[in-house]
Amino acid sequence: MQTINPDGQLNNYATEPALYFSDYPSSSQQFRYLQQGAVALLLVSTLLLIAIGVS
Repeated sequence: MQTINPDGQLNNYATEPALYFSDYPSSSQQFRYLQQGAVALLLVSTLLLIAIGVS
């Protein structure tokens, strides 16, 4: 939205999105987050072990 005041100055501000509160994750979403965390931990630990083994 652009507005120009009487002095000719341009005020060009970004429009702010509407705010909303997120919902607490359901038990199936929590379980999926747990699975993703386990896979990520496995991947990182495997990469670290490979790096240590190669060096």
